Amino acid sequence: MSLLFELNILFMFVLGACLGSFANVVIYRMPQGKSVVRPGSACGACGVPVRWYHNIPMISYFLLKGKCSHCQAAFSLRYPLVEFIMAVLFALTVYIYGMTWTTLEYLILIFGLVTAGFIDFDHMILPDELTGILLWSGLLFNLNGAISGSLSNAVIGAVIGYLLLWSVYWVFKLVTKKDGMGYGDF
Repeated sequence: MSLLFELNILFMFVLGACLGSFANVVIYRMPQGKSVVRPGSACGACGVPVRWYHNIPMISYFLLKGKCSHCQAAFSLRYPLVEFIMAVLFALTVYIYGMTWTTLEYLILIFGLVTAGFIDFDHMILPDELTGILLWSGLLFNLNGAISGSLSNAVIGAVIGYLLLWSVYWVFKLVTKKDGMGYGDF
């Protein structure tokens, strides 16, 4: 491996960690209908804003021993976990695909799927703001056929995926008289 290639992987690891930190904000705020931009991060217990140097992905969590610097309330281990997952996936994607436009498409997809996955795990919802972006960006990314081979394959895949999950939803509902998933799932 060349030094430039290794630096690209390191850069993507750091970028992934930073975007993982932002994903934590989205995961926490989006289901509540709050802005993901303002206000800045603050301790959930005491409300004191988190200083920038206490908000360095993964590193700050461990330096602060997982606690607020002001009130010592514990922060969830989830925060560095999401940052680490995103960092590893970003670095691994660049390791496998190099620095290409397709890699950028995969990185956007990874950000959206990790974020949506944690929101779904916590709240059993998939916000339309995320699923819509993922659907339309996936179709746009396939204008050149980079991921699925062609735009028609991508459209057919989206339709089949939707209809399969829609069918599972209705079969489950007819059998149990309960909703087994939401419309965001399909």
